[in-house]
Amino acid sequence: MTKNNEHNCIDKDDLLNNTKFNIDKFGLQVIMVSSTSYCPSFAYSIGLTQTYNHPEIICFGLSNDLGHAIINDIAEIIKSGERFETGIISTEIFKDSRASFINVDKRNIADYFGAALNYYGDKNFDALQVVWTDRNDKLPWEDNFEEKFLYKQPLLDRNADFKFYEPKNLTTFTTRQWLDEKKPILRVVHDIDGDWQFLTDDQLPEDIRIVALEELIKRDNTLNQMFDLEYGEEAERDFIGGQWTRNKLETDDGE
Repeated sequence: MTKNNEHNCIDKDDLLNNTKFNIDKFGLQVIMVSSTSYCPSFAYSIGLTQTYNHPEIICFGLSNDLGHAIINDIAEIIKSGERFETGIISTEIFKDSRASFINVDKRNIADYFGAALNYYGDKNFDALQVVWTDRNDKLPWEDNFEEKFLYKQPLLDRNADFKFYEPKNLTTFTTRQWLDEKKPILRVVHDIDGDWQFLTDDQLPEDIRIVALEELIKRDNTLNQMFDLEYGEEAERDFIGGQWTRNKLETDDGE
């Protein structure tokens, strides 16, 4: 089955036509989105709902080739008549290790299934995330799961209210105006070194305050829209709920 990388700037109409062709021919389309310096890679299916009345599948943190192969392998199992449901532990997906399936919260669909939403239009669809184990065959919610893999596969059944990849208690920078005067955050900066700044844009250096990332999201859930802001990027808006404009940060030397 054909794979597409949404970061390759393929025309939306061309992608839709390719998707229709591959679903007609193979029963599904596999979409690959490559990793960046900040966001993990992921692969997902389009067509399992239409062709097999089965939830679409998404998997994070694998190479493009492996992610593509895993989605296709799962599709072959579905074609044979087997269904995957949340909580199932499978040994058929990965060699010598387990895989588990969890439901994707509907509030997370738009963040990761762009081409599928384009294909299905107004038709709702369900999705399952296949979750892999670490080198000790531990799943992310099991004791002693390797910390280095925690943020390579965000768990989409439980992170709709806090979508950032970092811990909820991550130290972030904001302003006295937000903290004390409840002014809105109008500018978000994700520094190249990983620090987050949530600014009211009327602050002076002495107005900077430190808070946990979760506290910002609790007060203003629209800040969740910035969860995938890359290292070295900033975003600005005019008011809460307004459209964010993203830009690369200017370096000190103007590059």
